[in-house]
Amino acid sequence: MADYTLYYWSVPFRGQFVRAVLAYAEKTWSEGGDGAIAKLMEGPVKRMPVPFMGPPLLIDKKADFAIAEMPAIILYLGETLDLMPATAVLRAMTMKIVNDANDVIDEITLDGGREMWTKKKWRDFVPRLKKWMSFWEETGGRHGLKADSGFLLGDDKPGIADVVTATLWSTMAERFDTIAAMLEERAPMTAALTQRIADLPPLKKLAAKARRDYGAAYCGGQIEASLRKVLGA
Repeated sequence: MADYTLYYWSVPFRGQFVRAVLAYAEKTWSEGGDGAIAKLMEGPVKRMPVPFMGPPLLIDKKADFAIAEMPAIILYLGETLDLMPATAVLRAMTMKIVNDANDVIDEITLDGGREMWTKKKWRDFVPRLKKWMSFWEETGGRHGLKADSGFLLGDDKPGIADVVTATLWSTMAERFDTIAAMLEERAPMTAALTQRIADLPPLKKLAAKARRDYGAAYCGGQIEASLRKVLGA
């Protein structure tokens, strides 16, 4: 029996961070499916495993505990699976990286598709996206990250910050060549770290499964269509 049940749409996007941490920790999970998610969201709050407006939602079967919101899920998994750094400073930095990643995907989808991308909007956004990339590069540099070695927060093995970093940029770069080239140019150490972590067997297997299950999809819907249009993807 699977260790967890994950409720997230049939695309990578925000749910892929949760999948990646579970895969890295060699845990098993089942996917609730789009129909079950819609039913939960449309039903009364009292019947929800935990009050939530939208997925991801994770249920830890052994602990009989449900939690929603991607950063909260990652924190819970990091704590319960012993993947968080030892010091308060690095734990706080880890959660900053998780929340930064959450912000980046909000911005790349214009707050979940409240608006659609146009060429002008994308052109105006590019400097901001490059600045986001620089956050990872600067953080890694301050903690000893090199182009060919090291981890984002200076640990001696990959942690939550590294898995989230790799998931953010590899999922995006694999689907959008323009963003991949931008990351290589603006944040080469981050790009190299992303590749090293993404090449770990559990994460490589997860990425292959995502390609089988979701094809080239990223976030889905009209917002992905508009993003692909402006990027020529």
